[in-house]
Amino acid sequence: MEISVLKNPGELGKLAGSKAAALIRESIAGQGYANIILATGTSQFETLNQLISEPDIEWRKVTMFHLDEYIGLPETAKASFRKYLKERFLDKVPPLQATFLINGENDPQAECERLGNIISSHPIAVALVGVGENGHLAFNDPPADFDTEQPYLIVDLDEQCRQQQWKEGWFNSIDEVPNSAISMSVKQIMKAKHIICAVPESRKAAAVQNCLEKPVSNLFPASILQLHPNCHYYLDEASASLLSAGVLAKTGKA
Repeated sequence: MEISVLKNPGELGKLAGSKAAALIRESIAGQGYANIILATGTSQFETLNQLISEPDIEWRKVTMFHLDEYIGLPETAKASFRKYLKERFLDKVPPLQATFLINGENDPQAECERLGNIISSHPIAVALVGVGENGHLAFNDPPADFDTEQPYLIVDLDEQCRQQQWKEGWFNSIDEVPNSAISMSVKQIMKAKHIICAVPESRKAAAVQNCLEKPVSNLFPASILQLHPNCHYYLDEASASLLSAGVLAKTGKA
């Protein structure tokens, strides 16, 4: 695992986005295509801004999947992750080879099976992820299922997760936040050749500490990234503020 600590979210996003672009170019150069996974949420704003500004990416050779979507939420809703990705990424780059978005308005189990069948034949070059305030990875809230082989699954959202979505401004009240979602599974995320984990802001500091310093546990779902051979963590000074001196000594702190 590589850990970089930058001064602020802007610098974090530039470095994470540039790294993602380099890995996409590398995959296209070596295989003729790149299959990628994109995350959403406020933590990804700067990373995606950098990624779409990067030159010399043959987007027509890129296939995109995304991590999660609320069940029953229409695409027109402010909090829809399909809406997010279309407005913040897909509308700003040339057409991709293929795009596979999660439709939370379809039958959830059928949607999990549909996407699972597709992604199973698409080895992932790079996955962009974040870490939730409760340590979740995608919408795999604690205690996360580390064992399922299903690429996508139906999950219940815990109270801390739902509170985070409301407080970030995606919903007008906590009552509007759905109780369930379709999420990419932990095992599927871990199959990516490279993982870029961008985590800004002080409100994520406890989750970062738990997931980087405590033993791997489904109570801290993103702690599983400690076991990935090519995970690149990008933090800012606020999100890294609770890390021990021992962990910080191993980072490329800026």
